[in-house]
Amino acid sequence: MSAPIDVAIVGAGFAGIGMALALRRESRESFLVLERGHSVGGTWRDNTYPGVACDVPSHLYGFAEHPNPHWSGVFARGAEIRTYLDRVADQVRDHIELDTPLLRARWDGDLWQLDVGGADARRIEAKALVLACGRLTEPSVPDIPGLESFRGPLFHSARWDHSVAVDGARMAVVGTGASAVQLVPELVRRGAAVTLFQRTPAWIVPREGRVYTDAERLAFASDAGALARLRADLYTEGEARYASRSGDVAAAASARSIALSHLTAQVPDPALRKALTPDYAFGCKRVLLSDDFYPAVVSGAVTLEASALAAVEGRALVSAGGARYDADILVLATGFEAARQPYADLVENSDGETLAAHWSRGMTSVASTLISGFPNLFVLNGPNGSLGHNSAVLMMEAQSEFVLRCLADGRTIDAHADAEQAYTSEIDDRAASTSWVAGGCRNWYVDERSGRLTLLWPGTVAEFRERLARIDPAAFAREPSPLSEGTP
Repeated sequence: MSAPIDVAIVGAGFAGIGMALALRRESRESFLVLERGHSVGGTWRDNTYPGVACDVPSHLYGFAEHPNPHWSGVFARGAEIRTYLDRVADQVRDHIELDTPLLRARWDGDLWQLDVGGADARRIEAKALVLACGRLTEPSVPDIPGLESFRGPLFHSARWDHSVAVDGARMAVVGTGASAVQLVPELVRRGAAVTLFQRTPAWIVPREGRVYTDAERLAFASDAGALARLRADLYTEGEARYASRSGDVAAAASARSIALSHLTAQVPDPALRKALTPDYAFGCKRVLLSDDFYPAVVSGAVTLEASALAAVEGRALVSAGGARYDADILVLATGFEAARQPYADLVENSDGETLAAHWSRGMTSVASTLISGFPNLFVLNGPNGSLGHNSAVLMMEAQSEFVLRCLADGRTIDAHADAEQAYTSEIDDRAASTSWVAGGCRNWYVDERSGRLTLLWPGTVAEFRERLARIDPAAFAREPSPLSEGTP
């Protein structure tokens, strides 16, 4: 077995690549990025459904130190985001191992023992383990009686089967979340007839996306200052959205009015408009951006079934409302197992406790990054590490910097159980009055096992950065410095 490396990173999406870039900036070269897929890209490698794009402005959806002046428009398409990540990954390509899934990770008291698969299956020893596996990795497949009996192509939107011809096809799409809102208009443009199963309508606001002109892209490329100012403006706009997304009464009312005006302008039929109007607080579920979803629904090519898919009988689809529909292709746009991270079963501490067991009542942490009882383990984009109002890349960058502070001087960081409980209570207190918890809906931000907000940070990016800055990692070192004054 080779000598232990300093840091093993699992995942080569935004979080993993960002962590690798941060280590290289610090001139740390003893690290390895383990990626189970054939290429880097994470979410943007896996999601290739028609119409896939980002709903964060492109010039904010990238690493601060690696701006891209060549984005095609205000909102980037999935393929160009993947291309961006692949290009940036070139700077740490020599540290990335593709087709190398993590099979098991165990802390032996001094090091992380990692069993990896692939062509070079082996054991790797690492002083620290960074889980950068993302939240949108395991598709959520609903338990629908008879689903396996469907006689035709059946797949999840995150596992799109490009061998299936959709042009002019008779299709059914289950779900009206972020993926479906992008997918359905594209299917209509391709001539498909779509039956759309809507369990719960979404709040949708205008996207106002547009393509950048050649002159604009040239200006971005030639004036780094202009590009930086644009990013700063987009960041400020994003931070301002926190109020309406989190439940501020006045801000939410204003945003709700915009969404209702958008709906009214694009859906003239009162009955259809009523079916598309949410009955829960603005922001409780993910707020969606679209200029073409409502026009697709009213185009005549879409049949809206305002209830869930309840059963499948061959090619017949039965709704919870009792209606029956026939379809030749069935697409599940039903989201991901975001609150139950699949990697958690693979990671265990020296006592034999898995991360999944530790999180049996929902994900908990210190600083959304450290896990009590799991020394030198760092989770990026995990418990309360994402956002509902701004770019999640900003959070990953802040966490990467925090990890670097924790790794300073080669110390072993072991977060205390009381610190994790205190941080968890702080999150719960901050989240209690937000629309995510008190908004009257079911959402994927809240873990149904505990009713706790476990995915989103209940605050702004600036507050998150400030919160991490207040923590002195030396307080969690195995032999804490007597001079440590950090407040967990």
